Amino acid sequence: MKILLVEDDKNLAAGIVDYFELEQVVCDHIDNGVAALNLLAANHYQVLVLDINLPKLSGYEVCKQLRQQGNKIPIIMLTAKGRLEEKLTGFDMGADDYLVKPFAMDELVARVKALSGRVSSQATRYRVAGLEIDINGHIVKRDGQVLKLSPLSFKLLSCLMKASPSPVERSSLMEQVWGDNIPELSSLKVHIHNLRKEIKDKEADEALLHTIPAMGYVIREPDED
Repeated sequence: MKILLVEDDKNLAAGIVDYFELEQVVCDHIDNGVAALNLLAANHYQVLVLDINLPKLSGYEVCKQLRQQGNKIPIIMLTAKGRLEEKLTGFDMGADDYLVKPFAMDELVARVKALSGRVSSQATRYRVAGLEIDINGHIVKRDGQVLKLSPLSFKLLSCLMKASPSPVERSSLMEQVWGDNIPELSSLKVHIHNLRKEIKDKEADEALLHTIPAMGYVIREPDED
């Protein structure tokens, strides 16, 4: 599991990162709202742990902007305040859970794992423009027409559709698809090229699978560039 922590209290953040490491959870850390949005646009995370009182952009605003962008990442908000009005504000902005400081690290880890598990077990169908994937049914459609994808293309598409509209780093994509048997980068490029051809609408001028230079790939509608 890979999560993002947005917290400006350096001591608290260091403790959280270390604790998650003990739980075999990769935890990236950033200390302000603007940087958080930039990092979320360039990486795929299973859960966002988000403090409310942040420099540059509040946690409320980060949450609001993510939801407006269509980003469905599960969000746990952290705050030193526990008033009902503030919790309701967080939920109105799109937060999934709320934890009041000080909290037990075990509880934070449990809530993160619960949210990640809930998403992974429930979300099995994804749609971007005319492209649809049913992961459980192993079906891919483009504008209602069933596509025949190779098993590896299906795995690549599954990872990209789950993350959409956020991009997926090349290293993360290869790890998710190939596990420990990671191939050469050139092999990934060939498979991405094939996938792009397999899912492209022959009637459309623009593809849904985009390359992010020096970073990775993303599935999104053309007007989201």
